[in-house]
Amino acid sequence: MRVLCVAEKPSISKSIAQILSGGQFTTHGTASNFIKNYEFDYPYTRSFYTVTCVAGHLTSQDFTEAHRKWNSCDAFALFDAPVETQIPKDKKAIEHMVMIWTDCDREGEHIGLEVVRVCQKAKRNIIVKRARFSAIIAQQIHHAAQHPVELDRAQAAAVEARIILDLKVGAAFTRMQTLTLQAQLGELDKDHGVISYGPCQFPTLGFVVQRFTQVKNFVPEPFWYIYLTLTRPSSSAGDSEETQFTWKRGHLFLEDEAIAIYETVLAEPVARVTKVVNKTTKKWKPLPLTTVELQKAGSRLLRLAPKKVLDIAEKLYQQGLLSYPRTETDQFDPQFNFMDLIGKQRVDPNWGEFATMLEQGGFSTPRKGKNNDNAHPPIHPTAPAANLVGDEKRVYEFITRRFLACCSKDAEGWQTTVDLVCGGEEFHATGLVIMEKNYLLVYPYDKWVGRVIPEFEEGEEFMPSVCELREGETTKPNYLTEADLVTLMDKNGIGTDATIAQHIQMVIDREYVIERMEGATKYLIPSTLGIGLAEGYNQIGLGKSLTKPQLRRETERSMVQVCNGAQTKQDMLTQTIDQYKEMFIITKREFGRVVTSVRSYLSGNGGGNNDGGGAGGPNEGGGR
Repeated sequence: MRVLCVAEKPSISKSIAQILSGGQFTTHGTASNFIKNYEFDYPYTRSFYTVTCVAGHLTSQDFTEAHRKWNSCDAFALFDAPVETQIPKDKKAIEHMVMIWTDCDREGEHIGLEVVRVCQKAKRNIIVKRARFSAIIAQQIHHAAQHPVELDRAQAAAVEARIILDLKVGAAFTRMQTLTLQAQLGELDKDHGVISYGPCQFPTLGFVVQRFTQVKNFVPEPFWYIYLTLTRPSSSAGDSEETQFTWKRGHLFLEDEAIAIYETVLAEPVARVTKVVNKTTKKWKPLPLTTVELQKAGSRLLRLAPKKVLDIAEKLYQQGLLSYPRTETDQFDPQFNFMDLIGKQRVDPNWGEFATMLEQGGFSTPRKGKNNDNAHPPIHPTAPAANLVGDEKRVYEFITRRFLACCSKDAEGWQTTVDLVCGGEEFHATGLVIMEKNYLLVYPYDKWVGRVIPEFEEGEEFMPSVCELREGETTKPNYLTEADLVTLMDKNGIGTDATIAQHIQMVIDREYVIERMEGATKYLIPSTLGIGLAEGYNQIGLGKSLTKPQLRRETERSMVQVCNGAQTKQDMLTQTIDQYKEMFIITKREFGRVVTSVRSYLSGNGGGNNDGGGAGGPNEGGGR
């Protein structure tokens, strides 16, 4: 049987061919300089394989000529305008079977369906199969070739629905928004380009504006607390240790109340120890790694943008060094072969000794998280890497150390808690001695610091060294970091684990959001245009504001229902587009509020920052 295997990228198709053929294949050029065809016999299935690839999506969706031009119709008409799918006419499929080897996620299923449609144009009765794999390693690739499954057309339908929805909604709002603002505001003439709207783009901007507004409007509030310490000579010669006891009430916002309590304490200043508790404690090792956690850690620990982290992880996956980096799963299958992967890391000079220790009795089954997408395991290394440099080396090192830490034991400590009463008020202090670092030996990204306190006995009484009423004040929140924004988007269902990074990059590229460095930390703040747009839309008073997450969260949930077969693609599109139609009618009627808000901020009268910011990009759909 002749089998056409279609991967999603040139590097993947070559790796698949090398593995399945044992390196014995014939290479043929194609019309593209970047794509090669690899041919070989595959005796395990008695087939002759041709392995090739596409470069991303094979088809494209757009309006027909009647609606494609900006001035061809009213923007509202785009909600009901027909969308045509353009399929290349020069593709031929002569094989008996087409086997889809695209990435095993929603987008991969949709690209696979695009390939199938092209092949069926050339041969209607061609057999269609799907290869399922999570890593470019021999065992998985051979298993996928020998045990193909059916293409998940429900997932492909969900992606198709999202593409059509984002095209219609993005185009309608972008045209209306751009033409209206450019007509009324000279600062936003045509030289500024498209002022785009996207169903994920604007809620992403909304999070940044919301935090910026919280910081700008923050008013510190004073509070009072009792500061109580004891300085006592330690067992170390000549040294004294100061132990601070934390007031159970924390702090009070009423000064008179705090003063009254403090005076009661001063009237009975002798402190009495009421309880001393010694117990073992643990610092839990990290959960297995998901895409969202990789993006957050990459931003917070490696100082890399979420999109860059994912791009690097994707490249390492294509090189056969990592498992598939887009996964929501934070639990390993009970049958997962940990020891084989741990053994491969013994050769590394930095953590090879730790890997050996895991093999010799230090292994402990990884923690089990709450999420399982039933498609891919958590992200983990699949092979050792000796020649990586720069950011690729740092990302691979983090993922490998995370995996080894997951396979280790929790850190263990000895905790002492001392409770006491002074003047009728309760205080406590906690000490910690770290007994076994365990996973911390290989995972320097977590910190656990010991704190020594003197020995105390129940019933013991002493006069505090310091007992003062001190004043403090609440501190303003920080602007959002990229890690903060990833967390908010994941929690509120804006985008998927694989697309969150794209949406963040989109609002930055559109100049709605600006990156600002404060020390070593990068914060995200809205530009004057970004905050003007967001506040203008908020003033319209929609039940589900276009800058808030509710509407897109419902869309993402509907996509999951399509994937599960609980809703059809057409029903999902009809229901969601009707919601956006209603929003569009109200928004167009009240758009003067947006114009006024944008004008105010661009002129410096809106109370926002003065970092400027324009509107970028020629794509009328504005992305997602």
